Amino acid sequence: MSDTPPFWQVPGARRDAAPGMRPADLTDDQRAAGAAWPPSPDVAGPGEATMEHPAVGHAAAGSATRRAHGPYGIGRDGERPQDTAAEWRRRIDAVADRPSDDGFSFWKQPERTSHSAPPHAARSSHAAPSAPASPQAPAQGAPSDPALPSASFGAASAAGQASSAEPVVSAVRTSSSPVPPASPIQESPTYPSLTPPPGAKRTAAAWETAQPDPAQESKAGTGTDPKDTPPRPKRRDPYLDNVKFVLISLVVTGHSLVPTLAADSARAAYIFIYTFHMPAFVLISGYLSRNFWRSTAKINKLVDTLLIPYVVVEVGYALLRVATGQKWSLTITDPAWLNWYLVALVLWRISTPVWTRMRYPFLIAVLLYLMAGFSQISGDFSIDRFFGLLPFYVLGLLLKPEHFEYLNRLWVKVVAVFTLAGAAVVAIVIAPGMSLKPFYYKNSYLKMNLEWYEGIGLRLALLAAALAMTASLLALIPRRETWFSDLGTRTLYAYLLHGVPVMIAKSQGWLSFPWMYGPLGVLSITSICFALTILLCLPETRAVFKWALEPRLTWLYRQPSR
Repeated sequence: MSDTPPFWQVPGARRDAAPGMRPADLTDDQRAAGAAWPPSPDVAGPGEATMEHPAVGHAAAGSATRRAHGPYGIGRDGERPQDTAAEWRRRIDAVADRPSDDGFSFWKQPERTSHSAPPHAARSSHAAPSAPASPQAPAQGAPSDPALPSASFGAASAAGQASSAEPVVSAVRTSSSPVPPASPIQESPTYPSLTPPPGAKRTAAAWETAQPDPAQESKAGTGTDPKDTPPRPKRRDPYLDNVKFVLISLVVTGHSLVPTLAADSARAAYIFIYTFHMPAFVLISGYLSRNFWRSTAKINKLVDTLLIPYVVVEVGYALLRVATGQKWSLTITDPAWLNWYLVALVLWRISTPVWTRMRYPFLIAVLLYLMAGFSQISGDFSIDRFFGLLPFYVLGLLLKPEHFEYLNRLWVKVVAVFTLAGAAVVAIVIAPGMSLKPFYYKNSYLKMNLEWYEGIGLRLALLAAALAMTASLLALIPRRETWFSDLGTRTLYAYLLHGVPVMIAKSQGWLSFPWMYGPLGVLSITSICFALTILLCLPETRAVFKWALEPRLTWLYRQPSR
């Protein structure tokens, strides 16, 4: 190693170029040659543009000179180019072009897009061929060709496009032959940050950080102030509405089959439906509750559409039982019949932040689901169903849209058909001697007359069967807009109101005719329940009962502080 100091330490040389250099990249001869370099760009030779800042970036002339003289200024035949200010810039440019020791580029590269290219790509594609310096070119200032802008560091800094630590991409003309400019950036009021200052190109950092101005974009697109533009309503997903309508139809059918459960056909259909229809409903509820606590309006719905309807329906069913000849009974803490779902959903949603914070929420939910079978949990506030269906709600919290898209494959649909067909066959086989208690997802092992290991095995088998059948149903339901997609937006009314006609039909014996105890009865009940579901999901039904089932209680909540 020579004792000759680097050129930036030679008296009279430009010391402010040191940050852009790597001393290890230069030979001893090159360091020694630095002493002959001009101490100021004012003495630059003819045809050479001055250097306005030490952080000189990539230039078209530098690219052309590198092709002629190699990366460090030594010619193909050993000759050395003239040590001028332009050569000084070329050497710094060559060092900046070298990749760093870790294999990455020395400068952070911007993301490639289809409508833009990084500055160095435009530079390399439009570089001029090597040519000697033109003696007629001016000694200082911008190039004479207006198609080739010069980079002014001061102008770029004033426009906020670069800082003192960022390399400014220069376009310095050192040849008399025309040099095509890089692809220009069109000035646009929508993207003002992408418009470079006059005579400057974009730096790599500026390409990364430039973002469109939402206010300018809104004004450019509509011609009005963004404050006056109403927000676009969020479009509902018809797929989930289709799923909810199919599931609520199964709920109504399952409740209507109870009077005919003495028949094996009705019992098989009942087992088939109850294995997965409420687990699927709870899973969808969990999926729709992922961002529940991020919205004040959704938190208010805990009272508006769950707790208030719960009280209204409890009182209504108590009055209906008296009207059908039964005794008066009203217990707010113990939900009557189908009302358990409203209370359980409130508890699940309250627990949502806990599950979203856990690392293995589904595994913990399954353990709680199995451990709940050891205890005689009461039905107050639907605590028994809360633990019995907890894994499905937690799994819904973990699902993402791409998981539902995975079910939209042909082979998955084929497997789904065979899965549901196999489940139907199993239900027919086990229906005559199978107890219905496990399918309610609430009874303990002791109440089902099972040993603890038998109960755990049965619950695990039910969990697997419910998940498989739910996934199969989700795979087969259409994702496009259908005639029942709009009906699926009002399933709350079908769920809360279908108990009234079903209870009246049971009390009057309309579901106990002898011909209904068989496959024909199952088909008839299913058809009638499907028509009832359509009726209860109509917008007219909502208009009649909205005051009771979806009351607006804005007076009950505090207004957010401004």
